[in-house]
Amino acid sequence: MTDQPQTSTDTPSESPADNAVPALEAEAVAAWLQQHPDFFAEHDDLLTAMRIPHQRGDTVSLVERQLKLLRERNIEMRHRLSQLMDVARDNDRLFEKTRRLILALMDANSLEDIVIAVEDSLRQEFQVPFVSLILFSDNPMTVGRWVTSAEAQKALGGLISGGKTVCGALREHELEFLFGADQSKEVGSTAIVALNHQGLHGVLAIGSRDPQHYKSSVGTLFLTYIADVLSRLLPRFTNALRSVR
Repeated sequence: MTDQPQTSTDTPSESPADNAVPALEAEAVAAWLQQHPDFFAEHDDLLTAMRIPHQRGDTVSLVERQLKLLRERNIEMRHRLSQLMDVARDNDRLFEKTRRLILALMDANSLEDIVIAVEDSLRQEFQVPFVSLILFSDNPMTVGRWVTSAEAQKALGGLISGGKTVCGALREHELEFLFGADQSKEVGSTAIVALNHQGLHGVLAIGSRDPQHYKSSVGTLFLTYIADVLSRLLPRFTNALRSVR
């Protein structure tokens, strides 16, 4: 026996060539494989030696792992497709309700018919809990709710001057003007659109108890359609309807 260290022939030693070769990082390998997706098809013998850890601590082949990922992506895509189909069905229902309301407005023979058609449709067909249709005139009217142009501008201001549908939480005095003192306390969010065609003739607002129901990201296409039709029909039924410019 000797105290001198022995050199084993089974232990590899580093060579200058080994030091000159930079170590490949995982990101570089992954990037290279993405650029060469057929690599394993040409080197299928490597697949038998590869093992990828499973969530349970077992091992699965690369092909099995790929199939698992494909199944997961397929499930995700089916969920997305289902969501899109739900949105499409909701839009179909909204379109049909809007179509019936617009036809009722076109068949109206009086201003009273218009007011009744709008309020009944929004409350019963669309199931909107809070509805406000306010028309602007400097002369008192016996049909619907009317306010002067000065009152409207003072209470709503920028909400009716931008020409676009506004969604979200309104200030207390705005809610009271639109829905009344009692109902305004129950309204969490609102969508409001001006009836604007060759002048400002009124405002249509709908409210929800849910503060998140009407927000800036919600679609307002159908409400805008209804407002466009109303703003064109209203001046035909009364000479007293004075638009605000």
